[in-house]
Amino acid sequence: MAVTRIDSAWVQRHMPQRGARAHKATFGRVLVVAGSLEYSGAALLAGLGAARMGAGLVCVATPESVGMRLMGEIPELTMVLLQEEAAGLIGPIGWRRLSGEAVNFDATVVGPGIGRQPSTLRRTRHLIDELRKPAVVDADGLNALADVVGWWRTISTQLVLTPHPGEFARLTRAGEVGKLADDDAYRADKAREAAILWGQVVVLKGAHSVIADPDGEVAVSEVASPALATAGSGDVLSGAIGALLAAGCEPREAATLGVALHGAAGLLAERRIGRSGTMARDVANLLPEAAESFRSDRER
Repeated sequence: MAVTRIDSAWVQRHMPQRGARAHKATFGRVLVVAGSLEYSGAALLAGLGAARMGAGLVCVATPESVGMRLMGEIPELTMVLLQEEAAGLIGPIGWRRLSGEAVNFDATVVGPGIGRQPSTLRRTRHLIDELRKPAVVDADGLNALADVVGWWRTISTQLVLTPHPGEFARLTRAGEVGKLADDDAYRADKAREAAILWGQVVVLKGAHSVIADPDGEVAVSEVASPALATAGSGDVLSGAIGALLAAGCEPREAATLGVALHGAAGLLAERRIGRSGTMARDVANLLPEAAESFRSDRER
């Protein structure tokens, strides 16, 4: 199996252009469906990841009680506060509103910290089935899919799935979690098999993250940094990939660029802050600098 290493030249060739006469619509609109009372920060970090990756507009859709807690923390993020049926739990009216809102955005990020209540997982699956524009599915969105055998047969759009090893094992109902974390060859093989079966792009996160697409192509990140091993880092990545989808990148390209730039931001954080103590927001805030370091001279 041929494996592509993501190097600086590849990233520079595929970076979306940022022309001087562009406006916010040029860079796309991202809807982030995320957050619960226990994991309100996940919504904020996914939104921050999308904004720092350059999306023209980012809207966080979250339960009312969560949104009231977060409102104003990052004033550049807009919000949709969804009607609840219990504190932090989106009710049926809120989910119906989401279905209508999603068509107004160029890409959707579904799942960070949304919760694992059976009704939430069921309604999350239904939302994913209804999507018609590209989306990133992460965290509890992946857990929602894993509950259904053959979930991929009802999908009508292009997805980027971003599991960590435990989530990947639940989705596939197979695989050794230890090997999925530590054995690079095994990780690449399993990610490729899953991408082909599901017909979707898969990002198997971890040291040397793997990106596999339905055509059987596999790319592997060169980055393995302990600075990225921190809560919320994956939420930032999902938002960053969502922003690249909204900017018009194809799913494999968006996933590969997102992993590369997230990794580059992690290395910047490691050098400036340290291998320990770096937080997910530090990584998010360094995404613009990481991206700028790869941009082609023809944009200047």
